[in-house]
Amino acid sequence: MDDDEFAMSYLQELISQIPFLNLLSSHKDPKEALNVIDDSNLHLVFLDINMPGITGIELARMLSQERGIDAPRIVFTTGFERFALESYKVDALDYLLKPIEYKDLIGAAYKVKTYLEERKKMLNFNYQEIGFIFLRVEYELVKVYLGDILYFEGCNDYVRVYLANADTYIKTLSTMKSINEKLSGNAFMRIHRSFIISLDKIDFITKQSVKIGKATIPISQQYKEEFKKFTDRWY
Repeated sequence: MDDDEFAMSYLQELISQIPFLNLLSSHKDPKEALNVIDDSNLHLVFLDINMPGITGIELARMLSQERGIDAPRIVFTTGFERFALESYKVDALDYLLKPIEYKDLIGAAYKVKTYLEERKKMLNFNYQEIGFIFLRVEYELVKVYLGDILYFEGCNDYVRVYLANADTYIKTLSTMKSINEKLSGNAFMRIHRSFIISLDKIDFITKQSVKIGKATIPISQQYKEEFKKFTDRWY
């Protein structure tokens, strides 16, 4: 995405020379691009920083807040070095200075390719076998043992993780969808749009909710049937 038509055409030509990249669309208007990104399963966005209305930094931050770890990866393109530090604050995978050279572009492309391959391995990883998970907390990955987790609570652009024997929660930049894909199974279950619980931490069950420690967690209609299959085991 770039508001400079010549720069965008030049980047399109370079991208066409990289076999494992498939250019889906290009845009001069950040708002138009946002709509396309929201409706697509994009993995990578080349993003100019200086654009009218919404800067590339602001757009990257919006994507991160809305989709967390599921947001497409960002490679910034700009003619100014001064934005480099700011770009890494929004977790960009690379930062390319204009005029972009092919060797720099393919280096960034391979960096994204490696990241996506490793992420795919992580999604297919059986966390319940090893007994812990790593969660992104600010700029670190924090190791959390599954046996310590009481439940997860989704809060817009982040997830709260409540732990046994802890006075507060961990706030991780992720989505409920991502957490659920990693941990759904015999040990954890989603019972509400905003809650995933550890089944062995349940103290009481009613028709509408479960009690875990001091928390009363609602069971939404969407997940009642799946949860009923779990409770039917005990009758």
